Amino acid sequence: MTAKPTGLLGHRYELKELIGSGGMASVYRATDDRLGRDVAIKVFTTVAIEQDDIQRQQAEINVLASLSHHSLVTLFDVGVHKAASDRRQIFLVMELVDGIDLRDRLLEGVLSVRNIAQVGYDLAEGLEYIHGRGIVHRDIKPANILLAQYSSRFRARAKLTDFGIALSPASTRLTSEGMTTGTAAYLSPEQARGEEVGPASDIYSLGLVLLECFTREVAFDGQPVQAALARLLRDPVIPASVSPAWRDLLSTMLARDPADRPDIGEVVLALRQAVITETGRHRGDEQVPLSTDEAERMAAVARLDILDTPPDGTFDRITALAARIFDVPIAIVSIVDHDRIWFKSHTGLDLEQIARDPGLCSSAIMQDGPWVIEDARTDARALTNPLVAGGFGLQFYAGVPLRTKDGFNLGTLCVLDFEPRAVTDAELATLEDLAALVMNELELRLEHRRQQGRPGAASTSAD
Repeated sequence: MTAKPTGLLGHRYELKELIGSGGMASVYRATDDRLGRDVAIKVFTTVAIEQDDIQRQQAEINVLASLSHHSLVTLFDVGVHKAASDRRQIFLVMELVDGIDLRDRLLEGVLSVRNIAQVGYDLAEGLEYIHGRGIVHRDIKPANILLAQYSSRFRARAKLTDFGIALSPASTRLTSEGMTTGTAAYLSPEQARGEEVGPASDIYSLGLVLLECFTREVAFDGQPVQAALARLLRDPVIPASVSPAWRDLLSTMLARDPADRPDIGEVVLALRQAVITETGRHRGDEQVPLSTDEAERMAAVARLDILDTPPDGTFDRITALAARIFDVPIAIVSIVDHDRIWFKSHTGLDLEQIARDPGLCSSAIMQDGPWVIEDARTDARALTNPLVAGGFGLQFYAGVPLRTKDGFNLGTLCVLDFEPRAVTDAELATLEDLAALVMNELELRLEHRRQQGRPGAASTSAD
C-alpha cells in the first residue's frame, strides 16, 4: 500500500480515511480546505520524477481537468507531493461519489440485462465525449467504473474514473518488454502488441467489460503477460445464452482488428436501443390501469416538478431519435397542465407551449395506449382542430402517453407530420419504448431529488 503522505497536499488538501488501495496507488477521502468540500484523492506510489517530466504532462493535465460529463468522475486537480528530497508522489483530486465499483458489484451477484444495457450506455456516452476531445482512456475495467447509487429502487449511474495512466510513470501495469499501459485482462490486441492506441482500443475494452457483466468471469484471466497475449491468439467466448442482438454487438466490439470495430457513435446508438428495449419490457410488466382523476393527475405532474425546469439534453436526444425513426419533421415530449400543454423537448418546432384545448396531446392522455391520426383531413376527431384546419397544416399525429407507475398520464411523446402517413405496430412499440425511457428518467430524477443532502460514501479505483 502507498504510504500516506503527511501534511496538506498542494497546500490545501487534508487526507482523511483510506477508501481503497492497490499496487500502484491509494485513494483517500479528503477535505479541500480552500473550497470547504470533501473530495477523493488518489495518491500514486512514490517515484523519482524529473521536473521536465512534470512539465510535459501539464498540457494533458489541463485537458483532463476540463472534462465535465455525467458519465465521468470529474478530475478537479492534479499535483505533485514532495515525499523526500529526491522522491515525488503524483496525486489526482476527484469528485467524491456515492457508490461501489462494478468489480465489487459483479461479486455481489448477477446484473439484469436491463442493468447491463444501462451501464453500457452510460459508459459509451462518456467515451463518446472524451473521444470527441481527442482523449483515449486506455484502462477501462470494472474497477474503474463507479456505480453512483441514488436509491436501491432505481438504477445506478455508471461513471468512468481513473484517467491518470498518461499522467504517471507509475501507472504502467505490465513490466515486460514491449508492453504498454493498461490492465492485462482488459487490454486491446493493439495494446498487447505495444502499438499506439486510438478510440477503438477503448471500444474493445468496453466490450470485455460488458461481456464480463453477462458471464461474471474475466475473459482473459491469468498471469499478466499470458493474459495480455491470449487475445492475440483467440477471440473471447460469448455464451450462447446471450441474445443475438447482444452477440452481434459484442462480437463487433471485440474484433481483433481495430478497423473492424464500430465507432463509438454506433455503440452509443446500439446501447441506447438496448436500454429502450429492456426498459419497455420492464415497464410493460409493471403497468397499472389508467387513472382519469384530473386532480390526482395534476398532483402527479406537480410531484415530478417538471413544468419549470430548463431545456434538457437527454429528452432532446429522445425526441431527435423519434423523429429519425419515424422520418417525420416534428417530435415532442409534452406535459399537459390544467390549461396549457408545455413542450419540454421538441425537435423541428420552435414553440414552448400551446393552449390545452386545441392540443391533440390533451386527447392522447385520456387514452390507455397510443393515439394515432393517420390522415387528419378525413379523421372526424381532428377535422375541426385549428392545428389541422388552420395555417399549421398538421395531417399526421401519433402520441404515446407518459404514464407514471401509479397510472397517471402526465403528457405524451408524440410525432407529427404535414403529410398523411400510415404507422406500423412495430413503430408504435418503439414509440412506447421511447416514452418508457422518458418516464424512467423522470422517476430517477425524482428519486435523486429526494436523496439530495444525504451524506455519501465514497468509492473509486486505486488499482
